[in-house]
Amino acid sequence: MLDDRLRLTVLGSASPYPGPDNPCSGYLVSSGATHVWVDAGTGTLGPLRRHVRLDELSAIWISHLHADHCADLLTAFYGARYADLRLAAPIPLYGPPGIADRLADFLTNTAVRSPIESAFAVTELTDGHRVSVGPPGEPGQSDQLVLTSRAVRHDVPAFALRVDGAGRSLVYSGDSAPCAALTELASGCDALLCEADLAQAPAAGEPQVHHTPEDAGDTATAARAGRLIVTHLGPFLTPEPAVARAATRFAGPVDYAAPGSRFSL
Repeated sequence: MLDDRLRLTVLGSASPYPGPDNPCSGYLVSSGATHVWVDAGTGTLGPLRRHVRLDELSAIWISHLHADHCADLLTAFYGARYADLRLAAPIPLYGPPGIADRLADFLTNTAVRSPIESAFAVTELTDGHRVSVGPPGEPGQSDQLVLTSRAVRHDVPAFALRVDGAGRSLVYSGDSAPCAALTELASGCDALLCEADLAQAPAAGEPQVHHTPEDAGDTATAARAGRLIVTHLGPFLTPEPAVARAATRFAGPVDYAAPGSRFSL
């Protein structure tokens, strides 16, 4: 029997490159037969396949075009086009402006542009974009997920995501400094999956493009989130101290997005 609860599976959470046992950022968000691959960082396609095939995905959602969040789209294209799958239709792909051309620039090897759109039905995100997705080929099913995107503060165009379904809500920061758009998107959510890349805040006058663990706690508190899951820890942070630091600013449960971990909301 399918599990209709809103579920998060961590495929990887390393930054800015994979660890021996931890791919870069990637998550599977599911309810019933609806499955969304959220960020396709380096090394996440393999763990994804432990749970779903590419042709079982309802959608792919990409926060921004840094390689540690999207590089596995390249080999996903090979899987969708040239392997043991036969897609009934291209997989819906939601991502920042220019995502299709970025993929094609890498994958094109001749004068003819690589047929990205044969594998992915690309929609470019805008601030406030909202879409409902369900099981592939089964419109109108009860296990629909609503995906809402907001533009957030990073050093390239970047988006955060809110997933509403099964009476629960999950918000993912993508890569972002603390900002009002993220706090608004996360307002009242059941769980906030928030990056905590920085070991220390930038010096005065330097731009901030990520959260510290304390910032993640502050964002969760300001948003009145039910729980906080810290992810995307930078190379100068380790999980236990990062969780402890975030917990000094947030009174609710705080967890680390360990690769392979699963959360049911």
